[in-house]
Amino acid sequence: MIVKIVSEKFDIPNSHTLKIAKEHGAYSALNTALSKSPEDIINIITESGLRGKGGGGAPTGTKWSLMPKKSDKPHYLIINGDESEPGTFKDRQILQYDPHLLIEGIIISAYAINAHEAYIYIRGEYKFFIDRFQEAINEAYAANILGNNSTLSHKVNITIHRGAGAYICGEKTALIESLEGKRGHPRLKPKRPEPEYYFGNPATVNNVETIATVPFIVENGASAYRQYGTEKSPGTMLFALSGHINNPGIYEMTYGSSLVEFINEIGGGVKNGKKLKAVIPGGASTPVLKADENLACIMLDYESMRSAGSALGTGGAIIMDEDTDMVEALKNLLEFYHHESCGQCTPCREGSGWVDNIVGAILDGVAQEKDLDTLLDVAKTMNGKTICVFAPAVAGVIEGFLKNFREEFENYISEGRFVKSPVEAIAEASCQTSLE
Repeated sequence: MIVKIVSEKFDIPNSHTLKIAKEHGAYSALNTALSKSPEDIINIITESGLRGKGGGGAPTGTKWSLMPKKSDKPHYLIINGDESEPGTFKDRQILQYDPHLLIEGIIISAYAINAHEAYIYIRGEYKFFIDRFQEAINEAYAANILGNNSTLSHKVNITIHRGAGAYICGEKTALIESLEGKRGHPRLKPKRPEPEYYFGNPATVNNVETIATVPFIVENGASAYRQYGTEKSPGTMLFALSGHINNPGIYEMTYGSSLVEFINEIGGGVKNGKKLKAVIPGGASTPVLKADENLACIMLDYESMRSAGSALGTGGAIIMDEDTDMVEALKNLLEFYHHESCGQCTPCREGSGWVDNIVGAILDGVAQEKDLDTLLDVAKTMNGKTICVFAPAVAGVIEGFLKNFREEFENYISEGRFVKSPVEAIAEASCQTSLE
């Protein structure tokens, strides 16, 4: 079901300007928020069940509550707008069509965690969206909504930080490392729940869409948000449709909506009247789903996707028709992951290249049946043995393709012109290099 909370102003001409945004209710939630205590705001967000919409789905209120109540150190709010996941393009819609909603959400969120400085990290390729958001920030400063001259009781400054095109910087700790001017490498996770740290100071990291949802909840109450979605996945999310689909785009849907209905009714079905073959439901790093009778039972929420053997992720659904070559599709994804691995952890650095080479060898017709077992074995080695979830995500992608479409991989091998296995070829190349 389509419900417009975050996307309410997307279709209004010039909705990105302060004048038009205020005419349609922008910043009206600020008075409500600032009349309450920060603890009240955190409680409302916790009661609403708002979950992080950047891929992990962690409870937002719980994350905010990790910030120290009393501290002599400054607190920081960091907004993740890196959005480098293939198939995901929802956050840029907010930056383009309703940047003032995001600014309002930033102010409220900063108030809740006692932060006066907010940084938004946006991928460098998003120049248009960066410029659009900077225009909105400038308007907010000029109107004394932001800055030290703000007329609000809680003053907030917002700074945009442009990323340099590294996918790994979408991982929150790598993002902070990059924000601090260092190489974007993920950090080791603490033994117990605690906030992130920016230059040693406590910080909270939230996704763009998560923050943009905050004004509605604060102004209308937790129950108003909970009336949508499911018990464990309440509310709405901006879901993306791309690939072989008649109506690609962004649609704000309630959690718990039917995946098949989303594709056929909202998306207009598969292009050119072809049959649906597969769906990657939540951005490129979620395991692919096969178009069979079980697909009709899958809903757009975290629990349903997990039960189906995949994940909701960022909600970016990639649609594949009956003519899609699944071996080529996997190769395309693995080339991306091979390129984007930050190289910090050996299983990921070496494994992402290894699996890419194996699938390349399958396409070239120089692989054996046993190489499929090697592919799964490398995926198993990558899973759970690295600092961040990059390698486990790659492993899940590989396992999903082989689980649902192994026959296509076997056909390539049986019909190929076998010369030597990629494992043997790699070993031989290494020996040759050593001899030289």
